[in-house]
Amino acid sequence: MIRRPVAWVVAVVLLAEALGVAMLNWLMGNLVDAQNMSLAGLDPDAMSMSSKIGGVVFGLYFALCALVAVLVAVRDRQPAGLGRVLLVSAAVVHGLLAAVAWALIGRPQFVFMVVMLALIVLLL
Repeated sequence: MIRRPVAWVVAVVLLAEALGVAMLNWLMGNLVDAQNMSLAGLDPDAMSMSSKIGGVVFGLYFALCALVAVLVAVRDRQPAGLGRVLLVSAAVVHGLLAAVAWALIGRPQFVFMVVMLALIVLLL
């Protein structure tokens, strides 16, 4: 029975992350488009569109992981098959993002990523 509260917490936070990542990448794409920025001669329109597409794809990935967490909470069973693979990949992504956060952003973001990693591992 301990999986149920953890699964709901993981689902809510992953859904919030999905929205946050999608909005951040969409904003970055709009900024690149509005300022007509270029990096090493790349086409600004291509950079803008790829940022927006990447944000949507990454947001959908986290939303799908949140759906798996909801299914775990409702069914009160461990994930199996594709759901397990998705949650393991989300745990790996959070581990990598934690390393990047420690190096580039700061400690609070690192702690958040490590807590999310721990919650996903607890769910598994």
